[in-house]
This record gives sequence, C-alpha cells and structure tokens, in this order.
Amino acid sequence: MPQQDFKNDLRVIFAGFGGQGLLFAGKVVAYTGLIDDREVSWLPSYGPEMRGGTANCSVTIASEPIGSPLISTPNVLVAMNQPSLLKFQEDVQPGGLVLVDTSLVTRVPERDDIAVIGLSATELAEENGLKGLANIVLVGKMLKETDFCTLDTMEAAIRKAVPASKAKMVENNLKALQLGMSL
Repeated sequence: MPQQDFKNDLRVIFAGFGGQGLLFAGKVVAYTGLIDDREVSWLPSYGPEMRGGTANCSVTIASEPIGSPLISTPNVLVAMNQPSLLKFQEDVQPGGLVLVDTSLVTRVPERDDIAVIGLSATELAEENGLKGLANIVLVGKMLKETDFCTLDTMEAAIRKAVPASKAKMVENNLKALQLGMSL
C-alpha cells in the first residue's frame, strides 16, 4: 500500500451521528493547521435534526492553496457509526486510512488498498471516565497513525477549540487524546 503524505495533504472526513462531537473534532484538527500556518478548510454538514441525525465534517490541511472545501476522495475517514462508514468508505483513496468506532460499527470495510483500524472508542472513553469524548480518542489515534502534526500543536489546538465556558473540559480532552494515542 502506498504511503500517504499526511503532513502536506490531509483530507479527512469525520462522520457519524449528531451529538458525537464530529464538528468539534474537525475544528480541533483544523486549528492544528492554523497553528502550524498551513492552508486550512473546515466544512461542517449536518441534517436539520442535528443531535441524533447524521453529521459529518470535512477538514483539509495542505501546504498549497485549497481549491474547494468539498472532499470527494479523503485520505482519512473517521467513522463513528455504520451508516456513515457505508456512505464514505468507498471514497477513501488508495493508501488512505479508515478509523472506525467499533463500539457502534459492526461491519468494517474489507479493502486491501487502505489501512482500516477499528477501536471501541465510545466504550474506552466511558471506561476511562471520559464519556462523550470518543471523538477525541479517535483524533488521538489518527494523530498517532498519520503524524500530521506535533503533539504540542494538537494540545494547543484542543486548548484553542474548547470554549472558555467549558474550560474545565480541556484536561479531559487532553486525557482522551492521550488515550487514543496509546492504542
């Protein structure tokens, strides 16, 4: 399988149900690009029902100007439910990475031209007192697998993305990040 250059060309789709923190995960990843003075695009997409409905977020971080925020061939897919995996799995370009929350996904893709990693992010987050942070567990695993930015940049992005009104959540987000990186 060809190796991707995630540092110079990261095109990730976060997809799942509304309320799983997909847009926040995308925002954290987008902030890493801003902090590293890269070209960045962040495009949220969700149905009118939001919480419980489908949601996805496309993030591009590149060394060259980005022509469109739409991602038709991601090199990373983070799927937090079965419908989202089914919708996007065939679009992942050869040599890409698919991260699947196996707490909520029962059938993972069987493609030999991509790397597929399943981890029970929702269960792991809950077992570690980090309920609701499966999204950041998956971001941590994505960082470990792709090395698209430094750990310092990612930690700074989390601190930037967490609103001041929820500042007490920064430490739990950092713990969730570490948990994902340790898997």
